[in-house]
Parts: sequence; structure tokens; C-alpha cells
Amino acid sequence: MRILCLLLVVTAVLTPVSAQDTTNDVSRIVALEKAWNQAFKFRDTKAMDGLLDDSLVLVNDDGSLQSKAAFLAFVRESKASDDQQVTPESISVRIFGNVGIATGVFRATGTEGGKPFVRRNRFADTWLQKNGTWVCVSASATRVLH
Repeated sequence: MRILCLLLVVTAVLTPVSAQDTTNDVSRIVALEKAWNQAFKFRDTKAMDGLLDDSLVLVNDDGSLQSKAAFLAFVRESKASDDQQVTPESISVRIFGNVGIATGVFRATGTEGGKPFVRRNRFADTWLQKNGTWVCVSASATRVLH
């Protein structure tokens, strides 16, 4: 009887998450990625605060690291602008239990030093489901040079 109970517990733990649950999580993370881009465009730090975990580590495209607090301070200090945008060109999400990895390419446009710029970056963001809510715990971007 103990072996049967143990077998049932092991089977339950190892049974993969249903495809429907995974599809819902993928859709949710894609929506959160787009919400983060929109919040950045409008400098909505309150919205970003809810999307980003307090322990977030950002790896910027120049290799520098930023904490959540430093990133939000940077956003707060800059002003909203229609010409400064981050637009996803592609997003792919893979789910591993309560972890989601979003990868893709985004285009950043804006003005820097009085000159307009367009940059493409490849990104990898790690999302963690905490208490039923997805939050970003790590984000990195690498400039696409070709």
C-alpha cells in the first residue's frame, strides 16, 4: 500500500503541466512583455513596479547592471515622449514549471544627444510565478549589430 501511495505521489509530481495551462502562461507573459514596453513609453513607473520583482537584475545592452530601484529611478527622471519607444519585433516564451523565459528582438527608437536613433536588441527575460502572479526577475538585452 505504501508503495502504491508513493507511486501515485511521484506520478502526480512528474505529470507535465497541461498544454492549456502552458498556453495561458505563454499568452500572459507575452502580454506582460508588451505591457512593460507600453509602461516604459509612458514612463509609468507604477505599472512597471508591479511587473518587476524587487530582486530584479537588469543587464543592459552596454553590459552594465541595474537594480529595480535604479531602473525605476532612471525612468522617473526621463520624460514621456512619443518619439522614444520600445517595440517588440518578436517574442517567444518557454515555460518550465513556475518559470517562463521570454526571448526575442525589440526595436528601440528615440533621440539621444539631440540625434535620432534606431537600435535593435535581442532580449532574454526570466519571469517567475509568485503567489499566482508572474513577475520579471531578470532581464538582459544585447545589441544586434548586423
